Amino acid sequence: MVNERAPEIPADSTIHRILQRHGKVDPKESSKHQPWQRFEHEAPNDLWQIDFKGWFRTGNQQRCNPLTILDDHSRYVVCLQACQDQQTETVQTQLTATFRRYGLPERMTMDNGSPWGNDAEHRYTPLTAWLIRLGIRISHSRPFHPQTQGKDERFHRTLDVDLLRWHRFSNIHQVQKHFDEYRHIYNQKRPHQALGLDVPASRYRVSARSFPETLPAIAYDANDIVRKVQIGGHISFKGRPFLIAKAFCGYPVALRPTTDDGVFAVYFCGEQIRQIDLQNL
Repeated sequence: MVNERAPEIPADSTIHRILQRHGKVDPKESSKHQPWQRFEHEAPNDLWQIDFKGWFRTGNQQRCNPLTILDDHSRYVVCLQACQDQQTETVQTQLTATFRRYGLPERMTMDNGSPWGNDAEHRYTPLTAWLIRLGIRISHSRPFHPQTQGKDERFHRTLDVDLLRWHRFSNIHQVQKHFDEYRHIYNQKRPHQALGLDVPASRYRVSARSFPETLPAIAYDANDIVRKVQIGGHISFKGRPFLIAKAFCGYPVALRPTTDDGVFAVYFCGEQIRQIDLQNL
């Protein structure tokens, strides 16, 4: 049974107002700081935050990796899935199901490293290459700055308080049953302080961008210089090899001159993925 009455930790701004009301804040000290502001994107599906919550083991020793995807504008949770691993195939399967149900977001932000990419060795991965092909812009949180994923991190804490600390799950299927119940309560019934005590469902709507069952063909402008990414992630340009990324192996990329002499921007579909500087080799 889901605990629906677990209190939500008050926001920093609420605590500050209470302290001010009781004379516990020095007005001179308070005036030194700019007022705290909450940032959110203007419309549903402008940005989705995606991450794995910390894993735990079920009673039969299965490893459960909760995958969460949250809409930045509405705080609506579009995915809460109990996964057995954090592999690319697993994440792509869950994303496909989510896209079929809710459509495509404009942009997604995610952590660093596998399966997301943006570490020193793997800036892009097959997963992010697939998302770019779908026309979804990709951004990554700053290393050691979890506040970039703040709303999803906050949901993880709420999930702990409301559900996980109260239950011992026998297997991953039981976890998913509770996750499905809790997602409905969180989206449809649980008032959210940051939404003026409205529920996330009151501010969310399905994306107008539907999921294509067949990926669109990769096409570039007639003036683009097109090269195919070879095994190892390289292209050949001006008689020289340039490393792009292994994630794009077998795909065409487009090179476009910039305003800087000898500098070319490299695009995969609609996203710039790097620059080539012929003057600095």
